[in-house]
Amino acid sequence: METHGIRLYQEQREDAELHPAATRSAGAARPVPEPPCPIRTAFQRDRDRVIHSKAFRRLKHKTQVFIAPDGDHFRTRLTHTLEVTQVARTIARALRLNEDLVEAIGLAHDLGHTPFGHAGERALAEVFPGFRHNEQSLRVVDRIEKDGQGLNLTEAVRDGILRHSKPEGDITGELAGRPATPEAQVVKISDGIAYINHDLDDALRAGVVTLDEVPEIALEVLGRRHAERIDTLVRDVIATSAPYLDAGSPDGQVIHLSEPVRKAADALRDFLFARVYAPINEAEATKKAQRMVQWLYQHYVAHPEQVPFEFARALADDGVERVAADYVASMTDRYALQLFEELYVPRFWAG
Repeated sequence: METHGIRLYQEQREDAELHPAATRSAGAARPVPEPPCPIRTAFQRDRDRVIHSKAFRRLKHKTQVFIAPDGDHFRTRLTHTLEVTQVARTIARALRLNEDLVEAIGLAHDLGHTPFGHAGERALAEVFPGFRHNEQSLRVVDRIEKDGQGLNLTEAVRDGILRHSKPEGDITGELAGRPATPEAQVVKISDGIAYINHDLDDALRAGVVTLDEVPEIALEVLGRRHAERIDTLVRDVIATSAPYLDAGSPDGQVIHLSEPVRKAADALRDFLFARVYAPINEAEATKKAQRMVQWLYQHYVAHPEQVPFEFARALADDGVERVAADYVASMTDRYALQLFEELYVPRFWAG
């Protein structure tokens, strides 16, 4: 087969094999039109652009929940991203949705996350009102990556990035605004499935909670083991969503959990907020990290000339506050610590 026919063959396979409700890659729109790749579909190309981005590489040194944990097996933002993507691909394959689109969204959904996890996000939002990591993830792929040119991802991937975020108390994300494609809905619910399970796993490993303290409904319905709980949730999403995909839905929401499993997942999530996230948020290490994020933001607002050109190129269009937020949000935990020590400690000793 000649190279120029490989993409066309894959697009034809999508038409023949995917569910009628699945999103096809042929003709996928981009903010800036460009010639198609002869080998890869549009969504495969997006996935590759995300994997090769600098923001993706930085995820390995960003906190998921536990700040600077002792031990090598606690999740980072990168391993969270990979777990979300794995869950989402399993669901997408079973429902005959577009796995390439699911993978591109899953790998990109947290590119805009701050250092120190959601604690860092809240701290930055206090000094730069309106900051949200999902919107920042879209800004990363649109305005920051590739020397300011952006990655020019397809509209379907961009929509999935923007609408993946879920407010507290909404495990499926249905209250946060419906994504335009069933694939993006799969990533959204997979994000919830992944974090309630791996955060519990990390909390158990850290000795923050014990399994006996987990609500009985979560253990009875979802399972007592990590793999069992994920398997229950994934199977339930597939079984519950298939009829919606076949028949359609008036509001376009086709990816669901059944009510009994959703209640169990909600109970586990509420337990994590009360027993894991809330105590971590009150820990002195977390508060120090938040003060550090805010101090760095204020420093670069006052000294925009110190912002690297990669971010400073947007000063004229977006202003010093926006650029300072971009730079601080991009930092890994260890880079933020390093900069804080370099900038603040000499000033502290100088009085």
